Amino acid sequence: MSAENDWLDAVKWDAQGLVVAIAQEMQTGEILMQAYMNREALETTLRDGYATYWSRSRSKLWRKGESSGHLQAVEEIRLDCDNDTVLLRVRQTGPACHTGRANCFFQRLEDGAWVKTEPVPPARSGESASAGREVLDRVAAILEERKTAPAEDSYVASLYAKGRNKILEKVGEEATEVLLAAKDGEKDREALVSETADLWFHCMVMLAEQGLSPEAVLDELDRRFGTSGHTEKAARGGAG
Repeated sequence: MSAENDWLDAVKWDAQGLVVAIAQEMQTGEILMQAYMNREALETTLRDGYATYWSRSRSKLWRKGESSGHLQAVEEIRLDCDNDTVLLRVRQTGPACHTGRANCFFQRLEDGAWVKTEPVPPARSGESASAGREVLDRVAAILEERKTAPAEDSYVASLYAKGRNKILEKVGEEATEVLLAAKDGEKDREALVSETADLWFHCMVMLAEQGLSPEAVLDELDRRFGTSGHTEKAARGGAG
């Protein structure tokens, strides 16, 4: 083997030529899912920058999120002390689990039985930013689930059923409510907070309907961080 493959040879592949791969959200430390990789999957992941796994049931490579859009952009690849488990530190777009949940670990052992509950939340760092991201992820996961729910069973499902124009109409209505509440914000701050929450929620519905997640917006804000607002507006051709 050539020296350029030494890093692959260091991995302890099992009898089927596979290794366990764990995906972890880079920013929160949340464990998202576990899958398997072969040499080609690991090479492809490094080359393309997106998590690619080996499907044991279909006997083929699969890029996570290729059909759903819930891609895992890989920031870092690590190998454990026994060289038999790969850790992918990723930036997850949307929910990681195919069920629409934030991560795959939503079954908890209770009294000798596996009970479906909320996915494991990311470890709290004590910072409000982490807690806020957790809330957004939970809401995004629910919005994804509602895409397959009957319209009569869910308000969000009914919005999806009525289509994009209705969703945009609701965003406009909620934006107006925020402006009205803000005019008297000093008198009723609770109303302003409540109306803003309604607006954010409906904006998340709008994003979800178009296959986008709040993570995409957070990434854009992160990209702009430290850039002058005037510079950013000029780059986008803005005026005023």
